[in-house]
Amino acid sequence: MAERSFKAEVEDLRKGEGEIFTGEGILAITKALLENGVGYVGGYQGAPISHLMDVLADAQDLLGELGVRFEANANEAAAAAMLAASVHYPIRGAVTFKGPVGVNVASDALANLASSGVTGGALIVLGEDYGEGSSIMQERSHAFAMKSQFWLLDPRPNLPSIVKAVGDGFALSEASNSPVMLTMRIRSCHVTGSFATRDNVAPPLSVRDALSNPRSDFARVVLPPMSYVHEQDKVKNRWPAAEKFIQDNRLNEMFGTGGRIGIVCQGGMYNGVIRALQRLGLADIYGETQIPIYCLNVTYPLIAAEFLCFAEGKESILVVEEGQPEFIEQALSTYLYRAGASVKLYGKGVFPMAGEYTGAVMLDAVEGFLRAAAPEMLPAAVRAPNQDRPAIPDLTKAVPIRPPGFCTGCPERPIFAAMKLVQQDLGKHQISADIGCHLFGSLPPFEIGGATMGYGLGPAGNGAFDGGGEKRPISIIGDGGFWHSGLSSSMTNMVFNKSDGVVMVVDNYYSAATGGQDVMSSRADNATKATNHPISQAMKGIGINWVRQVDRTYDVPQLRKILHEALTTKEEGPKVIIASSECMLNKQRREKPLRAAAIKEGRRVEAPRFGVDEAICTGDHACIRLSGCPSLSLKRLDDPLRDDPVASIDQSCVGCGNCGEVADAAVLCPSFYRADVVHNPGRFEAWWAEKRAQAIAWLVARRAAKRLEFSA
Repeated sequence: MAERSFKAEVEDLRKGEGEIFTGEGILAITKALLENGVGYVGGYQGAPISHLMDVLADAQDLLGELGVRFEANANEAAAAAMLAASVHYPIRGAVTFKGPVGVNVASDALANLASSGVTGGALIVLGEDYGEGSSIMQERSHAFAMKSQFWLLDPRPNLPSIVKAVGDGFALSEASNSPVMLTMRIRSCHVTGSFATRDNVAPPLSVRDALSNPRSDFARVVLPPMSYVHEQDKVKNRWPAAEKFIQDNRLNEMFGTGGRIGIVCQGGMYNGVIRALQRLGLADIYGETQIPIYCLNVTYPLIAAEFLCFAEGKESILVVEEGQPEFIEQALSTYLYRAGASVKLYGKGVFPMAGEYTGAVMLDAVEGFLRAAAPEMLPAAVRAPNQDRPAIPDLTKAVPIRPPGFCTGCPERPIFAAMKLVQQDLGKHQISADIGCHLFGSLPPFEIGGATMGYGLGPAGNGAFDGGGEKRPISIIGDGGFWHSGLSSSMTNMVFNKSDGVVMVVDNYYSAATGGQDVMSSRADNATKATNHPISQAMKGIGINWVRQVDRTYDVPQLRKILHEALTTKEEGPKVIIASSECMLNKQRREKPLRAAAIKEGRRVEAPRFGVDEAICTGDHACIRLSGCPSLSLKRLDDPLRDDPVASIDQSCVGCGNCGEVADAAVLCPSFYRADVVHNPGRFEAWWAEKRAQAIAWLVARRAAKRLEFSA
């Protein structure tokens, strides 16, 4: 079950010549792949390109009609390796994953692919997750393109440019026998717009056809002496071929003419540059500008001749390059130096070295460049010193940070509550974490797990501590990370090295953090994928004997008991606890529409809700410190004798019962109660509810009267 279904939008992928397609950037890429005769597609989900995998999964009927093979790969390395089909066969292939973490995982396969070269077009659609919307370390993928010599496209963020870039990417790959990476920033993935479609094209040679006529060429195998030839081929043949194709087909664009200043920008930065110029009165609403712009839709390789032509006659040029290091600026500086040009290059310094180039950052930098290089071009109101915009105050010390957290009712929350309770008994333990929702457990109120080394590497991150000691180390890994690479690296590593550590496998039935895609152990029946493969069987298959399965993570006392046993047992070897409960977000997405439909049809529906009895709650808030649920908050009472606010559960409660379980396990208080809300009750239920309400109202009135009598 993915985060979102695209079945309705998938029908638009069938549009043909001259029709208009309207939608998101992700859908535009899918349509462009089909229009350009792709023979196979694959990838691994991850923001901001998770939806591309979801679209492909929903479009399998259409892909089948065209003879296109789709594979949801186990990880990014497997996806990149899939492009091996384009090494020997003239078949266009495309894979997609999140960057730069996806490129990190896939780097070995990508390096081999770039060394051997390709005969069919090979395209990597990369979701470049950088800036304020990112969930990962702040890095760029540019260095990988430079290291392994595959070409990097960065199209302007509008649908026609994105669609064109897909076709250009395939053609560039084939012209230079090199893989091509298409970078899609977060906003590019979700930008909406329209473009004129073309007919979908079946691949001239399908993967099925290729199997009937197998090919091989030892000259493309990355082994000496061929690997030495590959390097020479990159420099002497592939690189010049790529440069020629880029120039001949004008993949990079130039806007504006003349003038003694200019701007060079990555394609993905073009909209921000134009918006800044518009705000400074130097561009109109159509993007026509007074300042020449050299837009790099290909950011690697850079074309020296093309840049020097743009720089001719100019005194100053601004380089708009988001992220660090400043690879493009350094290369352009080298071109100017070697050419003996006197053009002054502005870039980092005017722009901040790191961080996303938001609208405010872009405006300040472009204005700063113009003040230094061409102040006469600025409007008088902007040039005047007293008209400068007031400085934006630093709010980092006044406004609290808002780190990510577990969803309401998340089944992972009670796991960390149990771990926190066990640490109260046995003391603090060495805990390593993994990539996924469970990483939120390192944040308040749990503060469990202080390091993560990569997807599927949580247990491996404790390798240095697994040799035995006074306390056993604990590691955490999710089901998504487990199937991504955890089984083959982390878990086998523990078995082979006779680890004595404890692993908590958080099994929420999906690759939840990436949008709820199915994995091997998912409980759902999937028509095109094999599910229902228990993690416990995989553990026993590699030789781990101490395995405990918990099928309801909300049972905090049970989790606490098993974790305590794992940390204190005399039995040696790896110990694995598989804590399973369905992701509440996916569960609610599935059940809410069904519940709403049942209520609308007049059927009886019962929904649990939890609350806190204000008269009993002592206000010590221990329940919040052991739960952290967004629906569990504080409420001040009107009672002048009760200074401390009490716990309160708001309307966002989904009735998971975690707060009550935690209160019970920690022996906190009996203030939590459960109430079942009944929709469309039967006649007897309605009559009985009315009588109960009358009785309660009478008791409340009597108590109020007695209080009034006592106070008098």
